[in-house]
Amino acid sequence: MTAEFIFRLFLAGVLGALIGLDREYRAKEAGYRTHFLVSLGSALLMIVSQYGFEAILGHANVNLDPSRIASQVVTGIGFIGAGTIILQKQIVRGLTTAAGIWVTSGIGMAVGAGMYWLGVSAAVLTLIGLEVLSYLFKSIGMKSSYVEFSTSKREVVHDIRERLLANDFVIASYQMEQVNHGHAVTYQVTMVVKARKAGEKDLFAIFRDFQDDMNLYKVE
Repeated sequence: MTAEFIFRLFLAGVLGALIGLDREYRAKEAGYRTHFLVSLGSALLMIVSQYGFEAILGHANVNLDPSRIASQVVTGIGFIGAGTIILQKQIVRGLTTAAGIWVTSGIGMAVGAGMYWLGVSAAVLTLIGLEVLSYLFKSIGMKSSYVEFSTSKREVVHDIRERLLANDFVIASYQMEQVNHGHAVTYQVTMVVKARKAGEKDLFAIFRDFQDDMNLYKVE
């Protein structure tokens, strides 16, 4: 059985690394090494949960639940997933990566349990969900962008908001602070704008149209 167990670890690691490569290509928080280790570790713990205590099962008054370690993997992997989710400048990032780590642990557990085709199928479907669905629904997918700028003309802020709304952008949050410099006034503006992924270039174009009346600090 040792060779069988090693094959399970190898296959789980390969499937996890494949999912991690997609995240690495997208420059996400957790790459191929993290996904490789999560899948490999999950497979190892699944094998230990199933077969690691066979030597004492014949003893009197010994009754073990082979699913107890596996259930703890599902709970424990949440800590790693939570570590990839961050709130950065009013935008939550890392949810897809966290979900990818969670499903990678499930793939590792499936392979560790000897359910090879189930694990392979789950890995293929995960890659389809990460890549193919993103391409198919690119026109309707939304992406949040953080925008920060300043201007001395309050009407410019109003014009920018109207232009964004007229072009079907969604202003998820908006904050304007008035800063007095003697007789001069500057308006510091931060906003989170939700844009269609296919129309991100239009967002930059809108702010470029107002560049003579404002100082654009960042759009990310």
